[in-house]
Amino acid sequence: MATLNEKKTCSERMADFRRFVWNPETKLFLGRSLINWVWISLYYVAFYVVMSGVFALSIYCLMRTINPYEPDYQDQLKSPGVTIRPDVYGSRGLQIYYNISDNKTWEGLVTTLHTLLTAYTPAAQHLNINCTNNTYFIQDTFDGPNKTKLSCKFTSDMLQNCSGITDPTFGYPEGKPCFIIKMNRIIKFYPGRGIAPRVNCTYVGEESRPLEVDYYPVNGTFNLHYFPYYGKKAQPSYSNPLVAVKFLNITRNVELKIVCKIIGAGITFDNVYDPYEGKVEFKLKIED
Repeated sequence: MATLNEKKTCSERMADFRRFVWNPETKLFLGRSLINWVWISLYYVAFYVVMSGVFALSIYCLMRTINPYEPDYQDQLKSPGVTIRPDVYGSRGLQIYYNISDNKTWEGLVTTLHTLLTAYTPAAQHLNINCTNNTYFIQDTFDGPNKTKLSCKFTSDMLQNCSGITDPTFGYPEGKPCFIIKMNRIIKFYPGRGIAPRVNCTYVGEESRPLEVDYYPVNGTFNLHYFPYYGKKAQPSYSNPLVAVKFLNITRNVELKIVCKIIGAGITFDNVYDPYEGKVEFKLKIED
């Protein structure tokens, strides 16, 4: 019994391990003969070859069913969201506050507009074409370079007094600030049903109160020839059309709540679950 309770030394354990790895008497490697290892290796090679083939075939079949220009499943949002620049988010949503006499309070807002409009310079729009028709730009073929569709130019000079060209400060020091509004892209969306949608800005809850506004382009419309949008792959140089809004009679030192809606058939702005669908609301306060 004493011999059964004896502990093996470290060298004995190492010797047993070496014998397990390779037993010169039975010619077994890790407890298996050469022919066993060959069969096991062949089994796993065949198994993973078959699995890789099934995976590759699945990916191939999937890719054959995918349209590279249009997603099979799109967002359920049928009406576009609306964004505004400059956009400063406070604790209560969009809040644009600045002081006319303190340029540090509005320089950042002006920089935001200049940054946005760098994508709308003539140089940045050189791949796009001049469009003059006031109808949808429907393209059934790929007439652009590298099998793409053409896109219409939108350059910053179309925003006239809010282009940043004649007035690099966008009217902020004078208390007549410019804001730029754009609709989010939805593939194959036809806004307005043949009539160009337009921007309309009013005071929230006080629609009858006069809000003097200049819109650029004229009447604040999104020309129909910028629609429909065919997707990033089909129209890699596409740029969202913009509408600039210049407020002319903002009361100083008072917080005002303003809403800018997109008016047009097929565009809704009364979705209580999405405050930016078809409209954008913001608070504006100009101090002197």
